[in-house]
Amino acid sequence: MKDPAMQLAAIREARTAKVAEARTLLSAETLTPEAKAKFDALKAEITALEADEARAQFIEDMERRATGTPVDKSRKDMESRVNVLDAIAAQVENRAVTGALAEFQQEAKRQGIEPKKGGILLPTSIFEKRTTLTTGGAAAIVPDDFKADQFIGLLRNSLIVKQLGARVLTGLRGDTVIPKQATAATAYWLAEGDSLTESNTTYSSVKLEPKHVGALSSISRQLIQQSNPAIEQLIRDDFSAVVSLAVDKALLSGTAVAKQPVGILNVSGILTGSLATVDWLSILGLFEKFATANTAPNAALITPKTATRLQATLKDATAGSSYLLEGGRINGLTTHTTNQLTDVDATTGRLVMGDFSQLVIGEWGATEVLANPYAAGYYEKGDVQLRILHTMDAVVRHPTAFLSVADVALEFPEEE
Repeated sequence: MKDPAMQLAAIREARTAKVAEARTLLSAETLTPEAKAKFDALKAEITALEADEARAQFIEDMERRATGTPVDKSRKDMESRVNVLDAIAAQVENRAVTGALAEFQQEAKRQGIEPKKGGILLPTSIFEKRTTLTTGGAAAIVPDDFKADQFIGLLRNSLIVKQLGARVLTGLRGDTVIPKQATAATAYWLAEGDSLTESNTTYSSVKLEPKHVGALSSISRQLIQQSNPAIEQLIRDDFSAVVSLAVDKALLSGTAVAKQPVGILNVSGILTGSLATVDWLSILGLFEKFATANTAPNAALITPKTATRLQATLKDATAGSSYLLEGGRINGLTTHTTNQLTDVDATTGRLVMGDFSQLVIGEWGATEVLANPYAAGYYEKGDVQLRILHTMDAVVRHPTAFLSVADVALEFPEEE
């Protein structure tokens, strides 16, 4: 028996092909009797395929529920088949997109998401895994013996924040308000005959508002046409490195002044700690602050220099003592070293600890790629200018779920 997800994908691709064929017929100035008959036949076939799709979707949903498979599995499968190169080539060649990419456009349209000025929507998920690429500048990509697995890319920072459990809200439209309890009612002890004093729970809210991030890049048309299919993944990685890294860094240290989401380090009310004296007692003091605030961290982030300092500092001077940072953990807390976090200066490092599930990321629509083969300076060479745009925001639900240390002493004390 054919897998329902595969069957559904086949029906949708067949429908997309029929729609494209019908559109081609209508592009003619006049329809001949033969063309009219063919169009009517295509219309009937498209209607039948839509009915087949509804039935296949129903069966797939029922089987997913019966097996406990997440309802969005088919969407994830579809998104994984989206090809970035097809989106670029379709715009350059002025043709309709096909396959999974066309299916994603229709799904986005059903959700009320429309591309701006002829762009093509791409799933944000495919970028979570500038520089001009040309057949001359990227000669290792288009040789006769192409070794895709040997491609040498740029050394870039690693994406980190989303991996730590941040909550992501997708498909947003207007500004999004999340209600929040600010204070609790108060309990009172009473003697016999005493009356209770009324106390009220109060509420506030946090708000997500669209922030836009994007990049301009370019790629040669010849590279699109001649390269090995593996270039699809290379282009995808290049796009994600530009936009996703910018988002990731803003989640940590973004400011409203820079038109970014307000990052964790700039959120009012987060906890602060000190490692001006780097020792075990100071480390325990950081965890004590979380306990006092009724929160608990799930991860820590440190800079490379801070990592070196902690890895070289013993908990105490006794023989066999362990180090403050050992096995990627500080006091049992998973700790990540990243260049997305920067030191204060040459002698002062930085550390961030927190419960990253308290960070809420909102995303509006999908990531949009617009290819422009007519841009000045690119048209003459046959290159294609690319614009990628993504809209998102982030808020912290409970500021006391995060702690910042901005005084890590990187220099080792002189031995007496």
